[in-house]
Amino acid sequence: MQHSRFSILSANPLVGVFVALLIIFTLSSLISPWFLSPYNMSVVARTLAFIGLITVGQSMLMILGELDLSLGVTGGLCGVTAGILMVNMGLHPAAACALALLLGAALGCLNGVLVTKLRLHSLVLTIGTAGIFGGANLVLTRGVAITGIPAELQFLGRGSLFALPVPFVIMLLVLAVATFITLKTPFGRYMYAIGNNGAAARMLGIRVDRVRILVFTCAGFLAALAGILMVARLGTAQPSIGESWVLAPIAAAVIGGVATTGGVGTPFGAILGASIIGIIENIIVLFGVSPYWQGIVSGVMVVVAISFDAISRRYIRKEET
Repeated sequence: MQHSRFSILSANPLVGVFVALLIIFTLSSLISPWFLSPYNMSVVARTLAFIGLITVGQSMLMILGELDLSLGVTGGLCGVTAGILMVNMGLHPAAACALALLLGAALGCLNGVLVTKLRLHSLVLTIGTAGIFGGANLVLTRGVAITGIPAELQFLGRGSLFALPVPFVIMLLVLAVATFITLKTPFGRYMYAIGNNGAAARMLGIRVDRVRILVFTCAGFLAALAGILMVARLGTAQPSIGESWVLAPIAAAVIGGVATTGGVGTPFGAILGASIIGIIENIIVLFGVSPYWQGIVSGVMVVVAISFDAISRRYIRKEET
């Protein structure tokens, strides 16, 4: 039986994502004379870098069939921790950032251990840990920004390499590594196997719990990296960092073809989805619309993307039977 165009598009979501990204990019350049300016392109790329790092980690978890709603506050807590270590305790920026990255990995590992060893649902569990990490952030800062971030660190957030923002270059390197791991290594194959059927993967001898813990750890590490880069960008450690990094990465991953049920998608597709969201939010800003609408846009995209994902996969199953 020949598949319809709809089912072909659903089975090859990256094709649709590429087309959608191209259309949105073209329309944006036509409706706004400022969109293609070098400054605005730099803004789009730099903004994409922060949310992109979270999206890479979230997409890897979603391939496993998991979700981590604490990644945003993990990034914020680790950014604040780096600021405290540098400003209040006098640590060298490199040492402070290294410790903050280790903290992010540890928090991600904690989530992974709780999910696997206690057989807790990751969505519910990370709602709770998000509250804990967010509360710890406020306890450490008392809701006040930490100023006096060393100038040498600010290059990581504000500088450029090869005419590209440094955070964007870092995100591209992370994306390349994540894509290679998921598509070209045995560990990546284990991730897809677990996402498709965890029980079957366990019967095949795959150490399911170890893989889950490692991916949660990587996601926490990337969240910490995003938080540190944002501190470097702002020049201050704001306690509000990461508050908007909850819905957008999930929406980006689903738009980019990562299935909410696991076993399908790639970090590269997720970044394409993040690019679509980033361009739309940029256009909202260029037209002077309140930035508070960005949350609504992200929420609508989550609902639409998840709905399309569920409907398209149901449609494919019907055609296959």
